Amino acid sequence: MNKIVKGNYFGEAAMLLVTLLWGGTFAIIKEALDDVSSMLFIALRFSMAAILLLPLIYKYRKQFTREVVRAGLVIGLLLFAGFATQTIGLKFTSATKSGFLTGSAVVMVPFLQTMIERKRPTTGSIVGVVVVFIGILLLSSGGESVFAIFSEFGRNFNFGDFMTLLCAVFFALYIIYLDVFTKRYEFWLLVILQIYTMAVMAHIFSLGADWSGLEPTRIDFTFVLIFGLLYTSLFTTLFTTTVQTKYQKLISPTKASIIFSFEPVFAAIFAFFLLNEKITNLGYIGAALIFTGLIISEILDNFLKKNE
Repeated sequence: MNKIVKGNYFGEAAMLLVTLLWGGTFAIIKEALDDVSSMLFIALRFSMAAILLLPLIYKYRKQFTREVVRAGLVIGLLLFAGFATQTIGLKFTSATKSGFLTGSAVVMVPFLQTMIERKRPTTGSIVGVVVVFIGILLLSSGGESVFAIFSEFGRNFNFGDFMTLLCAVFFALYIIYLDVFTKRYEFWLLVILQIYTMAVMAHIFSLGADWSGLEPTRIDFTFVLIFGLLYTSLFTTLFTTTVQTKYQKLISPTKASIIFSFEPVFAAIFAFFLLNEKITNLGYIGAALIFTGLIISEILDNFLKKNE
């Protein structure tokens, strides 16, 4: 039992580190995109990570069975679909609505986990999800009334909102299927397949966006761009994908989604220090609720286990 508890805590700490690194990408990428088209940035980011994995491809070359390749392609495509729909959605909707809709993945995960894995989330996780979702709503409100974001949807639910909602579905499915496949296959094989799938798909979409005229390819190799590529390829692609793929299985998908909800909190903190963006009073309350949701889920689950 103690080993399981320690494993759970280690898994939670690993996912929190991943989320912290993700949070830093918003401010860094925002600056870098002044010098490069968005899909080309994603393509270069994942290509750099893919090149670094070449030695591992040789090491594990005999273990790439049809089953593991299929699993890697599934989670790689889900992850790319999340990135792509989020990027497209941002072109047609506000950052406020994008943050809220992306964060709604935390609510989807418990239902999808029940449907796909036939596992009912713990009571603590369900309560934590509700508290965290309220926190995301407050953090996304932009300082206005908590009902403002809903009234905005009522007036104008557009194509960008729909794409961002799809993004949340894809990210939720990714969390679930990562939990499923990492319990069956060597995690390095899944890391390699995910990153290579992302790199290939990003190049295809970059070329498609250029040919269609939606986003002409542009790049200017400045220090800001090079730093952004190094940070995202090394830390928020290679490192975070490896850590998440290896350690997310130590905790439930629902608990993982709660921890990932800290991403907008960390993003707001980085934006405050790097871009001088202000956090509203409701934003502070929302961040506190997200933290509270994680604590509640942890304490309630431990309490219920002791009293079983």
